[in-house]
Amino acid sequence: MLSLFDSHLTNMLQRTRRILEQFEFDSLLVYSGHTENHFLDDYAPAFKANPHFVQWMPFLTDHPKSWVRITKEGKPKLFIYSPDDFWHVTPSQPDAFWCEHYDITLFADANVLLNQLPSMGRTALISGNHLDALPSNVSVNAADLLAAIHHDRATKSEFEQGCIREANRIAALGHQAAQLGFSQGLSEFEIHQMYLGATQQLEMALPYNNIIGLNEHAAVLHYQHKETALPGNHRSMLVDAGATHWGYVADITRTTSQGDQAFAALIEELDRAQLEIVASAKVGTSFVALHEQMHAKLFDILLLSGVITTELQNEAERLALTRTFFPHGLGHLLGIQVHDIGGWQHDARGAIVEPPEAHPFLRLTRTLEEGMVVTIEPGLYFIPSLLAPLKDTALHQHVNWSLVEHLLPWGGIRIEDNICVKANGAENYTRDAFAASALR
Repeated sequence: MLSLFDSHLTNMLQRTRRILEQFEFDSLLVYSGHTENHFLDDYAPAFKANPHFVQWMPFLTDHPKSWVRITKEGKPKLFIYSPDDFWHVTPSQPDAFWCEHYDITLFADANVLLNQLPSMGRTALISGNHLDALPSNVSVNAADLLAAIHHDRATKSEFEQGCIREANRIAALGHQAAQLGFSQGLSEFEIHQMYLGATQQLEMALPYNNIIGLNEHAAVLHYQHKETALPGNHRSMLVDAGATHWGYVADITRTTSQGDQAFAALIEELDRAQLEIVASAKVGTSFVALHEQMHAKLFDILLLSGVITTELQNEAERLALTRTFFPHGLGHLLGIQVHDIGGWQHDARGAIVEPPEAHPFLRLTRTLEEGMVVTIEPGLYFIPSLLAPLKDTALHQHVNWSLVEHLLPWGGIRIEDNICVKANGAENYTRDAFAASALR
């Protein structure tokens, strides 16, 4: 990965220096961030680094109060906060393959670097934390500069692609363990513990809170609990869980079931349709168009399965039905963040194209470009709070409600792969990782 990181950093420096020149800044200063204690407590939440810092320094994602400074020439300057502290392990001088690319300074006083700001020239500062008493030569989170950076961040370097590919490999091990836990009849909590063990990643290192929903819980899109009690039986399991590697993430979902042929057939059909969408994800393709194609495929699945009983020609009516069963977007940009920045941004000046009114939860409206990494995650759910209003419309007559009631205890289905758009199609990181670990 040394040569890939070298190329990644060279490209980052070229991009950034062009942007600094464009907006007439002398340097860019990126703060890793810090945490603050909970209210009336001396304990803080887990540290999560500023994603802009991570892109420059993916190997030090657990280093609060540190900085990267980029100027118009020379190496990036890395300032690592290493206080005198006997309560915690403090950073030491790093000695790794990437160190030759940085001028590295360790410092113990968090105010030392801030005191140097007045002499740094016109400085663009990127920080997710409020910093007091900044001098007038410092511009914090300049909107035009951030827009240019965010637009470029959507396409990933070979190094970044390699990190996401590796994160998928790690996450696939967790999903394999989760499926074993389901077959053994374990609780959501126990399955979660198996996932952590297989990935060898602590909860604080995961890109997001694992979603592990058994039975009806699979119909809660962002199900946030992990029951310790066993359900009466194990009908279905939806696992939406990822992993990290050098600051970059995987975001994978799989659904497993037993005991009902109709629900199992829906999983198979959604899996087939998802792969067809992946095959259509090419350079120059509108992601909005892919989302709309998925709704058309979902209507056919529901019709074939008997959940919808009538072929409809009216697009608005078809969509009103499929949105009840698939209320979220097809996917999103993926990288340092699970929902990587810039999904609605269509140019470097910050122009936003919001999702169509008919698809308000779509997180990506851009045309696919080579090097973009995105998720493809169609769903099919039986959500009582969405089904109830449908019964009060004229469209209720086109739904087989007895079959819906039968399928409600299985919750729902989501199948999510992470793909990289290539010149000749899409590389499916997730399917490749699952193939290597004997999963589909």
